[in-house]
Amino acid sequence: MSTVKALALLVLAFLCTVGTVLAVSGASLDRGKTLFNDTKLGTNGKACATCHAGGQNLPHLSEVDDVAGTINGCINGMLKGKSLDSSSVDMQSLVLYVKSLGADKPAATK
Repeated sequence: MSTVKALALLVLAFLCTVGTVLAVSGASLDRGKTLFNDTKLGTNGKACATCHAGGQNLPHLSEVDDVAGTINGCINGMLKGKSLDSSSVDMQSLVLYVKSLGADKPAATK
């Protein structure tokens, strides 16, 4: 393989990687808020906001290592939906939004 072809393949691989990173970095609070209030995350007509209106019962998430896993637990359990890929723009947007809701609140006590 010529040096030019090898270099072209390397550049193409780099651009594909950068495109993937940029797509995931498209996460936003607005998208997260939309998803948080969306009943289509599940199949039972409920949204995250049904149980967590105004961020209720969310402050503890700031202490959780796997916030995406916790969110998927709610989507699977309470909403009767399918997990989101933890690296997807939708999940990253949800994580951003959920963390923003509990950012200035103390952790819940039992």
